[in-house]
Amino acid sequence: MSRVQRFPCNTQGRDFVIGDVHGCFDALRDAMTSVEFDEGRDRLFSVGDLVDRGPSSEEAVDWIARPWFHAVRGNHEQMAIGVAAGRHDQANYLRNGGGWFLALDNYRQKLTAQAFDTLPVAIEIAHTIGRIGIVHADIWGGSWDDFTAEIEGDVSNGRRHKLVEVALWSRSRIQARDATGIADLFALFVGHTPVKDPVALGNVIYVDTGAVFGNGLTMMEIGKVRAAGVLAEAA
Repeated sequence: MSRVQRFPCNTQGRDFVIGDVHGCFDALRDAMTSVEFDEGRDRLFSVGDLVDRGPSSEEAVDWIARPWFHAVRGNHEQMAIGVAAGRHDQANYLRNGGGWFLALDNYRQKLTAQAFDTLPVAIEIAHTIGRIGIVHADIWGGSWDDFTAEIEGDVSNGRRHKLVEVALWSRSRIQARDATGIADLFALFVGHTPVKDPVALGNVIYVDTGAVFGNGLTMMEIGKVRAAGVLAEAA
């Protein structure tokens, strides 16, 4: 498992972040068209959960292979990885939208899970507005540097597992409406918890607007986040 992937500043084009896709890749293509996304200059970052529930989850592997597309793993990718390895209950995954994956033969399940296993837990982006972090759900504590140092460092497997579980599954911050934020980032983008419109709690920005439930897919230009916790606009 790659734990943290870091990207230098994009000096040629724009950086965008998208909310949970959940198989709605037609909506993603429409969003890219609306901002005139340039595959030669722009970069697209995903908060994870590319798959399950929506109509075209099998496209996810092709998107992961595109050089300008960069996603963290979500809990749904992690469930698929677990099913392929015999560690996650198939009935549970089916209830959570994994029927498309369970319908694949064993060989295609393995190849798909291998693609998902290349996704990092966290992405860090250098940007002119400041340092940006991306995880699927949340991070443990109030420091990005402490969090990434622990998941990359020499800690016990139990401690690392707990931190990764927070990154993939936690809803504690948004449930508590905790606006403390992350002190050493300009902004942290997360998904996982569907919201009607993008929500900022301090500088933690929730961008899963429930595309798979018939709502819009949020695609936000990172450079248009004017200040920590202040949203300029979402495409």
